Amino acid sequence: MWIQERAAPEQNIRPLQRGAAPDGRQLREWVERLAIPRHLFANTSENAWVRDELAEAFERYGFSVQLQGRYQNVVAVPRTASTRPLTLISAHYDSVPDCPGADDNASGLAVMLECARVLSENRRGLAVGFISFNAEEDGLLGSRDFVTHGLPELHRPVRLTHVLEMIGFRASSVPQRLPLPWAPSRMKVPDFLGLLATGNSNATVDLAVNSAAAPRLRLLAAKTWGPLHRLLPDLRRSDHFPFWDAGIPAVLWTDTGNFRNPHYHQATDTPDTLDYTFMREAAELLCALVSQEEAR
Repeated sequence: MWIQERAAPEQNIRPLQRGAAPDGRQLREWVERLAIPRHLFANTSENAWVRDELAEAFERYGFSVQLQGRYQNVVAVPRTASTRPLTLISAHYDSVPDCPGADDNASGLAVMLECARVLSENRRGLAVGFISFNAEEDGLLGSRDFVTHGLPELHRPVRLTHVLEMIGFRASSVPQRLPLPWAPSRMKVPDFLGLLATGNSNATVDLAVNSAAAPRLRLLAAKTWGPLHRLLPDLRRSDHFPFWDAGIPAVLWTDTGNFRNPHYHQATDTPDTLDYTFMREAAELLCALVSQEEAR
């Protein structure tokens, strides 16, 4: 594993220069709206309500929306037919039973929705789609089903999937635990956004680390190769893993979850615990990165 920290950014990826930009107030509104207990089986009606909220939002932003598979993943793709490879942005919409799940994972949903709004307003015609996975908390059932059955139904190749998993908690007064005893000491300050990639998705990490977008966002990126993620269970605990398992490029975006957030899977995982500037910076970086990927 190779861990990189962004220093003074280069200029190969520039911030969005005009038009819509990620809005911290909108991010907070989405989190406050979606942070309700919504487990697929324990909170069935709330799970379906959040699903429908997401579908309606994507339709408002101009995407073609369908509910995919037995777990009702929300899939939003451009309405214009094309064979161009898609870049996907995803986040799971369920929570653990009876937990509001503000960080896990209303934070990821909010950033995904803001990126959908910004990219649809600024760069119409981009080959970018969005997926909200269900049943992540039950063994990644939704993303596994999508990779097996949903991808072929898209009838177009996928270039890369960005998976947003808990990206709202940043602090300086809580300990940052580390999954690896040999991880560098600079990871012990819980104020960074983490990116995790492997193999053919490592190049995207390089682009992010060298980006000029969101310059105040501290970014630590871990690049892996080979079977390392099979040997370390913590590297495969979210919806990126079914893509990796199928040899499809994917990058995980995370605040490191339970290694940092004391509210993980607790009733205290509420909107007031999150840092919306942190989320806005993550959305700014992701929008710029996706726009640049499309131009390559």
